[in-house]
Amino acid sequence: MSEGSPGLKLRGSIENSCIAVPGAPFPLAMRLIESFGFPAAYLSGAAFSAGQLGLPDVGLFTLAELIEQTKRLTRVCETPIIVDADTGFPDAEQVAQTIVGLEQAGAAAIQLEDQVSAKRCGHLSGKQLVAPEAMAEKIRTAVATRSDPHLVIIARTDARGVDGLDAALDRARLYLQAGADWIFIEALENQSEFADVANQLDVPLVANMTEFGKSPLLNLNELGEMGYAAVLFPVTLLRVAMRAMEAVLATIGEEGTQSSLLDLMQTREELYELLSYEEYEESDRRFFRENKDHE
Repeated sequence: MSEGSPGLKLRGSIENSCIAVPGAPFPLAMRLIESFGFPAAYLSGAAFSAGQLGLPDVGLFTLAELIEQTKRLTRVCETPIIVDADTGFPDAEQVAQTIVGLEQAGAAAIQLEDQVSAKRCGHLSGKQLVAPEAMAEKIRTAVATRSDPHLVIIARTDARGVDGLDAALDRARLYLQAGADWIFIEALENQSEFADVANQLDVPLVANMTEFGKSPLLNLNELGEMGYAAVLFPVTLLRVAMRAMEAVLATIGEEGTQSSLLDLMQTREELYELLSYEEYEESDRRFFRENKDHE
């Protein structure tokens, strides 16, 4: 692929700073993330399951659905997108299909995790893991399958909540030997654990700042000083949007009108600007002018 590949762009964004990576629950949110200048966005499995499908984050969406959602996001932005591919759907052969499909859809990075295929949210108890070597084989397959060498392969381990921090670090080292580019240790439980991971692993590290989970909500600057490369905010926009919608529905139910909420809304003009509405109108005008000239 060219020097402008999504993976290369993502790799360049972490060279001199720790980046904030908001989760994009739908394409319009992706446009908003890009308008604020964030260097990357995240297609969260949890936000996709809940926001697009109305399902819990237990591995219920298909690879085809994830590929299509990735296409929807990359179609409306130039910002690199990190895609949460869960377990890779789930054996080595299907991992290869996952990498091919998501890379062709425009992913800058693909995240694979070491839970069994009947996965659970990373911040819940009761998770089960595949054998370390089985996950390492998935990583080797992913690296061998990508056509763009700059596509970032992120290995996530959920071992902290199952076997402890030392086991998670051992798995991380094995996954690096298998060819993973970045490491993501899920559900660290305090600031000291985040610092310990950064001290022991000299590679780009991903931190997850999801709300209401097992990890404390640390500041981007704190994590950057520790040595983290990217900080995920996977479900933040969806959570806030859902709370706002609850308030709106309650107001309409009580007052019979939304008029008291207008100051809280994005205006029609602001929405059209975000959608680049004028560009589409100009394209239509140009099309009709050209057709009229040929009549």
